[in-house]
Amino acid sequence: MQKYQNISLVIVAIAIFSGCSSVTQNPSLAEAHSLYNSARTEPDISNQAALELKEAGDTLTKADNAFNDSESVENVNHLAYLAKQKIIVAQETAKRKTAELAVTNAGAARNEVRLEARTAEADAAKAQVARDQQMIAELLALNAQKTDRGMVITLGDVLFNTDEAQLKPDGLRNVQKLGDFLIKYPQDKVSVEGHTDSVGSNSYNQELSDRRAYSVKTVLTDMGISSDRVATHGYGEKFPVASNNNAESRQLNRRVEIILSDADGKITPR
Repeated sequence: MQKYQNISLVIVAIAIFSGCSSVTQNPSLAEAHSLYNSARTEPDISNQAALELKEAGDTLTKADNAFNDSESVENVNHLAYLAKQKIIVAQETAKRKTAELAVTNAGAARNEVRLEARTAEADAAKAQVARDQQMIAELLALNAQKTDRGMVITLGDVLFNTDEAQLKPDGLRNVQKLGDFLIKYPQDKVSVEGHTDSVGSNSYNQELSDRRAYSVKTVLTDMGISSDRVATHGYGEKFPVASNNNAESRQLNRRVEIILSDADGKITPR
């Protein structure tokens, strides 16, 4: 359809140009030709108002024919006036359709931006879920347990030399695994808390729990973990997890607990 409209416009233009030499004798007709020729060169009008422009051209041809047939000046001027009005209609139609197209394109662009944003959010959420799942898997590999204070790794008494703060090889390997985890997740912090049974004096137990907690911190900082990320506390015999009535229960109380921070780097205090 557009192809035939363009052909019609060319035919109308040829007819109009063929009469240009005579229209100069009629100012109204000459003005109509000038407006029409200007409109024809506007891409927006040709693309968005081809039908309206053709109607203007057809009316202008009628005005030319009337002038060439020596019809009355009033009739020629009337047809020239109609042609000019139809040219204005074509111009306004082109403006309206161009504006509508711009709005449509803008809306499509906004929708595309929204879609891209939502896709990015979904991808980020999926990636975060994957990271969280990976982190949980690694914590479970460290024998971490979920508690009211968060994830807790417990180093039992058997991982330290008897009545000493020095870690045995197995204990050292466990702490080094924790160090690898903290290197991989630099936003995390830990609180290293030493505990003892009730055998011995309070001061001795307090001092031993302090030294064992600090021994763990030393291993971590030697691996490059910032000391700001590793807090230490010695609680002595204050927080038993079992009675101290038998050897097995007392062994459970002799421990170092490592509490990991939440996603915001916070650790719930005792």
